[in-house]
Amino acid sequence: MDKSLYRRDQTVLLSLLRQQRLAAGLKQAELAKRLAEPQSFVSKYESGERRLDLLELRQVCAALWFSVSELVQMLEEQLSARD
Repeated sequence: MDKSLYRRDQTVLLSLLRQQRLAAGLKQAELAKRLAEPQSFVSKYESGERRLDLLELRQVCAALWFSVSELVQMLEEQLSARD
């Protein structure tokens, strides 16, 4: 399995997270404040410089008012559409 941070699946996930942040009307700094993290935390995972573990992903989703299961469903839909 390719472990690259730049796999297509990872790129789609990062795009979804960014889209959800923007849809919530939040800047990176505003989301970071909700997460009690520095703005660079959001910037690094959105740019692919850093990966989120499951618990961090759950916190990001909650801060954006949706669940991990909703994110997974959106991810699967987008990946299937691109196959």
